[in-house]
Amino acid sequence: MCTSLTTCEWKKVFYEKMEVAKPADSWELIIDPNLKPNELGPGWKQYLEQHASGRFHCSWCWHSWQSAHMVILFHMHLDRTKRMGSVRMRVFKQLCYECGTARLDESSMLEENIEGLVDNLITNLREQCYEEDGGQYRINVASRRDNGEHRSEFCEACQAGIVHWKPSEKLSEEEAASYTSKQSSLMGFGYNFFSLRWCFFWALLCVLIVYLQFSFRSSAFL
Repeated sequence: MCTSLTTCEWKKVFYEKMEVAKPADSWELIIDPNLKPNELGPGWKQYLEQHASGRFHCSWCWHSWQSAHMVILFHMHLDRTKRMGSVRMRVFKQLCYECGTARLDESSMLEENIEGLVDNLITNLREQCYEEDGGQYRINVASRRDNGEHRSEFCEACQAGIVHWKPSEKLSEEEAASYTSKQSSLMGFGYNFFSLRWCFFWALLCVLIVYLQFSFRSSAFL
């Protein structure tokens, strides 16, 4: 039984995609709020999603906020003899910084974000549990860019000692790289005004200007 709409959506998407990815095996998804990083039983594997996006809601003051700094922890186990697998999942919460309540509330995520995150989970699951090439990870799972500063004192993942990069900073690096690439591309297509071709053009222009001035002065004396 689902405890929230978000939990139901996670399970729905996970079961549908696993039915396509591994139809011969039976997998279950369990929400475990007490899951701890790097504390694994025999045969269990770990995957940490560090750049998820979602919206948090405070049940005390009704404040809500968007965050692209969400962390999701997965522990995975496959019993090959029984062809049964299990995934335990924990979404790390955030404190409300408006009312300062000590309660860590649940988050909600857009459906397209959950789909991308489940794709990443299955990619990692195939690599670690089946020793297959899982394919490419989907890195642009954030639906909206988060320009706000990440406050680690309100983040459950940070308090648990999980160091995760900030998507806003990463995005800035990518934009800078894209800008540099575009500039190089423009110069390559002849927009470098100090190239040999442009110097030749400027020289011809100067000669033309001098010629026109000389022609104008000569016609004035006739």
